[in-house]
Amino acid sequence: MVNESVTNAGFPALTFLWLLPLVGAAVVVALPARMSHVAKSVALAVSLGVLAIGVALAITFDRGGQQFQFVERHSWIPAFGTSYSLGLDGIALVLVLLTAVLVPLLLVAGWNDVPAVPAETPDEPPRRLPHTYFALILVVESMVLLSFSALDVLLFYIFFEAMLIPMYFLIGGFGGANRSRAAVKFLLYNLLGGLVMLAAVVGLYVVTARAESPFTSGTFDFQAIAAAAANGDLGVGPGVLNALFLGFMFAFAVKAPLWPLHSWLPDSAVESTPSTAVLMMAVVDKVGTFAMIRYCLQLFPESSATFAPWIITLAVIGIVYGAILAIGQTDIMRLIAYTSISHFGFIILGIFAMTSQSQAGSALYMVNHGISTAALFLIAGFLVSQRGTRAIAAYGGVQKVAPVLAGTFLVAGLATLSLPGLAPFISEFLVLIGTYTRYHVAAIIATSALVLSAIYILWLYQRIMGGPEKEGSDKIRDLVRRELVVVAPLIALLLFLGIYPKPALDIITPAVSHTVVDEVPTPVIADADADASTEEGAHK
Repeated sequence: MVNESVTNAGFPALTFLWLLPLVGAAVVVALPARMSHVAKSVALAVSLGVLAIGVALAITFDRGGQQFQFVERHSWIPAFGTSYSLGLDGIALVLVLLTAVLVPLLLVAGWNDVPAVPAETPDEPPRRLPHTYFALILVVESMVLLSFSALDVLLFYIFFEAMLIPMYFLIGGFGGANRSRAAVKFLLYNLLGGLVMLAAVVGLYVVTARAESPFTSGTFDFQAIAAAAANGDLGVGPGVLNALFLGFMFAFAVKAPLWPLHSWLPDSAVESTPSTAVLMMAVVDKVGTFAMIRYCLQLFPESSATFAPWIITLAVIGIVYGAILAIGQTDIMRLIAYTSISHFGFIILGIFAMTSQSQAGSALYMVNHGISTAALFLIAGFLVSQRGTRAIAAYGGVQKVAPVLAGTFLVAGLATLSLPGLAPFISEFLVLIGTYTRYHVAAIIATSALVLSAIYILWLYQRIMGGPEKEGSDKIRDLVRRELVVVAPLIALLLFLGIYPKPALDIITPAVSHTVVDEVPTPVIADADADASTEEGAHK
């Protein structure tokens, strides 16, 4: 694994990419309270500007070039060996595009129904805070984009943790009746992971500062540390490296989330507004799985191989566990949240199966899961906002009164169960094929979730959209123009990437070659007799 980069001496595109939404958030907050419509328009314009920069980066990205491109380097805190270093590889680029595409749609989704903060007393009217709400979404976007592009470990850590603050206020300030409890639970889980990671970050610096290391002084330079790790030159034993790996992995497993560190996600998703929930599950949580590839596999390749059996086991448990619990849910939003736990299990399984196919599938799965979850959750949110309840039993016969809503919900649901022809199919297929070439049992058990996903999605559709109309269904209207503006691009992307995933895979595949670990022990739930020829075939 060679860490190469191309330094961009011209326009600092990555700085503008993350700084634009942050400045836009400040402008939105500074606008007078009476100018709520202008504030929303400014937020949308800023998000579209970010999308334009993201598209320009994708167009100019050299798919056959160096690993990291658009690199910017500036001295930050020389005494600590840290710098302001940014750069994108193919995996980071597709996640930047996912973020840039989803945020404008989330802003439009909440355009006319900015959540109200309940009054403190019965006589006080609800308070609407569109400025704060839209500004917080932009702040989260800014921090996520910087996390994807950071090439300095300390810089990444700071924004990895800082994004918890705006997310906490989005959940706790604008969510449902139990929003405070959900926000605190979200914050405590992720803060615990962050504190463990902080110890690992400090430990990594100490390792690079030792006289036996190849560095003249301590450093947080990701590329330099990754190159030394690839050559086995960090100068410490496997015990230290394993401890550092576990510190990073714990934080990323909480963020992802990986079973059994997942329990904060269903509560946070249910108590958030639909836009906030999608921002969390489709964008913020991807920082966790992305960081497993960037930091765990590249900084600690041998430790990643050592712990891969246990992580694969947890991932497979999460796949089946999330699918089974989704079947038993009576709340629409909670059901969708549990499907995400199952899907994140597939992503993590592909990452730690450590074959080129499985890792390319995992990177593509991050994108496809973000699109399919956004479509399904937002359409469900449009439905719930009209009926006023999340209880599945309260619905019935919706397809008769809202055929477009029902049809788009069905397409998004079929994408969630990975129907061939829709985007998640190819990514899930690559994960399972890549995993099976090394770990037969793990892949077979994970495949059982395909049957379970068909059960929870089709049964959900039947109960809500099919059958006779239930009382209150007459109040449900079909999707209006604003809602179609949100849903149509998501459905189009699901169809396009399902039929023609080549553009995304062409960007992802070269980056995967820098992260695949050559030797991985047999996992706990894998076949012990997997032969070497099968392992070699995983890289072809």
